[in-house]
Amino acid sequence: MAQFAADLLAASRRETRPLIRLALPICGAQLAQAGMSVVDVMMTGRLSATDLAAVSVGSSLWLPLMLFMTGTLMGLTPIVAQLLGGGRTAGIRPRVHQALWVALMLGVLAAGLLWFTVMPIFHLMAVPDEVAQGASAYLAALAFGMPGVALFQALRAFSDGVNHTRPSLWISLLGLGVNIPSNFVLIYGGAGLTDLLGSWLPEWIQSLPALGAFGCGIATALSMWVMGLAMAAYTHRSHAYGDITLWHSPSPPRWRMIGNLLYVGVPIGVAIFVEVTLFTLIALFIASLGEVTVAAHQVALNYTSILFMLPLSLSMALTVRVGNTLGQARYQLTRLVAWNGIAIGVLVALFNSLVLWLTARPVIALYTNDIEVQQLALSLVVLAMMFQISDSLQVNLAGALRGYKDTRVIMFITLVAYWVVGLGGGHWLGSHGLFGLIEPLGVHGYWIGLIAGLSAAALLLGERLRRMATEVANGNAGLTCR
Repeated sequence: MAQFAADLLAASRRETRPLIRLALPICGAQLAQAGMSVVDVMMTGRLSATDLAAVSVGSSLWLPLMLFMTGTLMGLTPIVAQLLGGGRTAGIRPRVHQALWVALMLGVLAAGLLWFTVMPIFHLMAVPDEVAQGASAYLAALAFGMPGVALFQALRAFSDGVNHTRPSLWISLLGLGVNIPSNFVLIYGGAGLTDLLGSWLPEWIQSLPALGAFGCGIATALSMWVMGLAMAAYTHRSHAYGDITLWHSPSPPRWRMIGNLLYVGVPIGVAIFVEVTLFTLIALFIASLGEVTVAAHQVALNYTSILFMLPLSLSMALTVRVGNTLGQARYQLTRLVAWNGIAIGVLVALFNSLVLWLTARPVIALYTNDIEVQQLALSLVVLAMMFQISDSLQVNLAGALRGYKDTRVIMFITLVAYWVVGLGGGHWLGSHGLFGLIEPLGVHGYWIGLIAGLSAAALLLGERLRRMATEVANGNAGLTCR
């Protein structure tokens, strides 16, 4: 028994290092991309409340679309990882080409939706006319960047799948580096540049108009295309991909390969979309509870979302590691890799809880000076500490299952756990209480619903992974790299 425990510990150590090496650049890339959204909100907020509202409302529409695209294209990662692990690198290039066709289709479709459907949505949401016009202009400009960001995400999924995650970090930082000065010039115009740099600037620069939310959309679209084209150039010129000559002999659409990619990827996109809309709907439900409640909810959610990047990045790395070992037909090792990653996810969750405990009060004070908002946000952070483990478990269990290319079950579990248990239960507790025994809990009820939903997802996904890993290890699942 002692020898078995020692062997297990040694194997865990061997697997932890490559997992962390993959996860850290992914985490940096996620933070850089999230930083672009933060910069948009902060810089438009300094111009006017109307422009801030326009960008905020517009973001609630384009971000879910982008995340659906990203999730769908993430289906390429386990496919590439399994092919690489099995030494079938010749099959990677045509599958990446099909992913690029899918990215083009999704990017154009997303742009069309942003161009032609937003005004009816704004009228349905009773958005004030001035805000609706600004948000419409913001989205019309940003829509041009959707094919660019789809190109980036497809190539990132390929690069991650071959264990090369650093390019997405550096190129995401490049996108952020382009976004900040572009935002400044286009949002504030020549007057803003003159205030910052002085009146020595040429007259034509000083006369540049301040485009507000519309300029913010242009800057974001520009950043998206810079990231997409930079990733294309890197994958073309870099020798890090070995004998995978990605840009040699482009493949026309092959519908069977596209179908296989969508079979794996669309459920991922739907699952991510469901998760995003959960938080969007909660924000809409609590809007009637008053400004203090809404502000506290947003502060607590924004703060905890930043920490969530750690388990999320670990989950994406775990998809790659599981796919690699599965492609090598080392099924017992695959099971070890999966559960070792889950164990690391628990440690990450405990670390996040400790960070929340130690830093919540000073960090929340950076968001707002309102004492009432601070106190309510602190009470929500306490609840956030309670769901760190279940949140980390569910996202990493999902990442491991994606490595097995088992994505449809994740989608169904997510639908039930998030919308039925999380949103339905939270809304009932927030609005009605608990069968007359407990008074309506307001925003705390919705957060308790989040705990219940995430915990339900973790339990169901854990049982699914246990069954899947056992079946594959026993040779009964019949998984192949399609």
